[in-house]
Formats: sequence, C-alpha cells, structure tokens
Amino acid sequence: MSSIGKEFMEKTKFQYLDRSDQSNHLPAPLLEREYDASKPVIDLPGHEKIKIRSFDLRQAIEGRRSIRKYLQEPLTIEELSYLLWVTQGVVQVTHGATFRNVPSAGARHALETYLLINNVNDVPNGIYKFLAVGHKLVEINLQPGIADRVAEGCLGQDFILKSAVTFIWTADTYRMKWRYGDRGYRYLHLDAGHVCQNLYLGAGSLDCGVCAIAAFSDDHMNDLLELDGVEQFVIYIATVGKK
Repeated sequence: MSSIGKEFMEKTKFQYLDRSDQSNHLPAPLLEREYDASKPVIDLPGHEKIKIRSFDLRQAIEGRRSIRKYLQEPLTIEELSYLLWVTQGVVQVTHGATFRNVPSAGARHALETYLLINNVNDVPNGIYKFLAVGHKLVEINLQPGIADRVAEGCLGQDFILKSAVTFIWTADTYRMKWRYGDRGYRYLHLDAGHVCQNLYLGAGSLDCGVCAIAAFSDDHMNDLLELDGVEQFVIYIATVGKK
C-alpha cells in the first residue's frame, strides 16, 4: 500500500510545478474572502492605541508552553485585538497582495481567522470572522451551544469550553495555488505554523496561555463554518486564556 504522505511530498516537489495561473496572467484572487455585509460588524481598537507591557523575546521563547487550564478572567477587546494584530495584522496593502506581521509564501497570506468567543469583554459569545484588511470582526454564528459544537469537532477536548477565545484558521487554497500550484499546499501548512507561533509569543505579554490543536474532525469543523473542505478548509486551531 502506497503512503499518501510520501506521495504528497513527491508530487509537490518543485520540479513537478506546472505553469501557474499567475504566469498565465489570470486575475489574482481577492485578498480576503467576501462576507455577508448584512451581518453585524465590530470595529476593533487600532493596534497603535493598545498598550502592552514589555516582554523580553528570550523570556517569551524559553517560557513557551502549551497551556490547557485557564482562569475564568475575561480578555479585554484590546487584548483580543492585539492577538489578532500579531497573528494576521495587515501592515500594508498593495496591488494583489498584503504584507502582514507574519511571513507568508509570496505574500499570499491565504489564511482566514475565525474565532470562538467564550469570554471577551464587550463581545457576545459566538463565532466571528476576522476581517484582516479592515481590522474588524463580523458575526458568523451566535447560536446557543455553538461552543459545544466546536469542542465536539475537536474530539471532545473540553478545555475549548474554558478558553477565553479559540482561534480557528482556515486555508483559502486558490489564493496560494494561483501563484504556486499544488506546491502551494505545502506553503499553507508552513504559514499556519508561523501564525500560531506568533500567537504563542504574543500571548505571553498578556499573561495568557495557548494550546495549539491539530486533533480535530476536518469534516465536522468545515461543516460548522460552512466551508466546502476543498477550496476552503480548517487547517489549525488554538485556544487562548488567562493563566
């Protein structure tokens, strides 16, 4: 029986790249997915107005741990805004690309951020999507029991229910494949690692703990966010809460 993992690594080698849609002069995909403009939108505090205590980088790196137990102390909306800024904050918008606070292959930034809010001041509980270009949140699903459905999708890991917020990153495959073809699937996973590491490091200055989650039901989580699982799919998850 052939190994799917080995086949993936072989078939996505650079020598197998076909001519990309970018090389064929096809239009670039949108910088972020469109959203339902009829849904409520929350303006987040600008990063330049948020005061964060100084935190030594070496201390942040050496003290990095996955934390699954959290206080029932809420995050402020300013703290949430800061974590979104360090993980996907847009520094500059250019024609067909964005530059952000994390690296991405070819500045494609093909990840979208969804949030399960459980305990953030001034933000009702539920699922939201981060609009990175405008630094806003748009409401997605505030139904009762939505947190239980997320925990179920993460194979019953109940610390999700006790987190202040759970980050759910999704991949927009064509935004990456437009430039890199099937090799872009490798880059999507690399980019997810960059983003989650910034969450760990940024959370340290807020006295927050983080736990990255890769054990989840892909189909369940994609269905929950109404993603097709092909062009868009959940790629990584992480909880955050006060230590």
